[in-house]
Amino acid sequence: MKTFAVTNPATGEVIGEVPDQGKEETQKAIQRGQEAFHSWSRKTPKERGEVLKRWHQLTLENVAHLAKILHLEQGKPLHEAEEEIYDGALFLEWCAEEAKRVHGYTALSPDPSRRFMTIKQPIGVVGVITPWNFPSALPLQKCVPAISVGCTVILKPAEETPLSALEQAKLAQEAGLPEGVLSVISCLDPQEVGQTLMENPLVRKITFTGSTEVGRLLMEQAGKTVKKISLELGGNSPLLIFEDANSDLAVEQAISLKFYNCGQVCNTINRFFIHEKLYGTFVKKFHKHMETLKLGPLINATLADRMEWLLRDAKEKGAHIIGGKRRGLFFEPTLVTEATPHMALFHEEIFGPVAPFYRFSSEEEVLALANATEYGLAAYVFTENMGRSLRVAEALEAGSVGINTTAIYSELLPFGGWKQSGLGREMGLEKSLDPFLETKSLVIGGI
Repeated sequence: MKTFAVTNPATGEVIGEVPDQGKEETQKAIQRGQEAFHSWSRKTPKERGEVLKRWHQLTLENVAHLAKILHLEQGKPLHEAEEEIYDGALFLEWCAEEAKRVHGYTALSPDPSRRFMTIKQPIGVVGVITPWNFPSALPLQKCVPAISVGCTVILKPAEETPLSALEQAKLAQEAGLPEGVLSVISCLDPQEVGQTLMENPLVRKITFTGSTEVGRLLMEQAGKTVKKISLELGGNSPLLIFEDANSDLAVEQAISLKFYNCGQVCNTINRFFIHEKLYGTFVKKFHKHMETLKLGPLINATLADRMEWLLRDAKEKGAHIIGGKRRGLFFEPTLVTEATPHMALFHEEIFGPVAPFYRFSSEEEVLALANATEYGLAAYVFTENMGRSLRVAEALEAGSVGINTTAIYSELLPFGGWKQSGLGREMGLEKSLDPFLETKSLVIGGI
């Protein structure tokens, strides 16, 4: 079998070789998944949950090992890698219990000779496509809910970071997950594997996290087999800092999110809108904190080149750049002041350690600016005015809004985007497993 090398973005060193699989291997994995579905879907939620609980325990026992692999293949600092492993483990624990609460309902029939009820059943084989920025947590976030309700999964991790997914699959097998329930397809050509998943009618559902551009293509392909699809796509998230905000809290929260994973996060802050009365103070405090940061590398040269292009465009249009130096794939934290909507930074998803600051003077103005984007994944508001916080949060066109916090991500909350940031929701207290279930109506007559 052909293989390809996985490299460390910080050093360029080869850290592993993985199978380079294609159409044939993907077709075989789908067939195995279909065969495994017949028995796995008939397991009780408790039986499936026991496997997930063992997988959860094995993950916790191997945090250091999993974090080291993640750190090497993706480049994020070791402490961030460890956080990701713990975050991913939460989905195992959550779904092991939540699958027991999948249920339908009974309805009173207007006809006394009939009874009405609904049941929910697993959808079948699920194709999962995940990106490189969270190569351990995102596969778990998508695969585990499907597996918990009785589906089988074909996972295609990003070609830059397949090692974390392969390691999790080993733990799943060790925990007792039957063969064929989870197959990982590592490949250098994602288009061939993705197309195979989309075209095969045995794959009933696709869940994808990645760029809006690829998401549009998948939507077109899904129509050919009327395949159900969930998409978590790009973001252009705004941060609104009003004049009455706690500036110290806002700086701390903004720094922690903006530069996490070197800015390579879909719901990170892309546009900083600062009230004109607080602008100078906020810039100084932000810059002071920013100077203390040490970041990992960007994932590849294409992304580093993109940072340079965005900064050149901003500078040519009148912005002031603080930072912006590049060393290989390492890009220093960068602050862009006097940014305007005429710059590419305003419209493009940055996906790197560049923070552009915009001035505003009124609530109406900043809401218009914040919503002036095709994206709508997340938004953040800092104000001490309770009425304003709710009013602004309701007016922002985004799937998640943080009020005086940037920590919006939890397995207890639905996550997904408005507009071109996605389709559907995953996770949450309510109906979190529904994306992987079909609802069937039962009508009983002759009573």
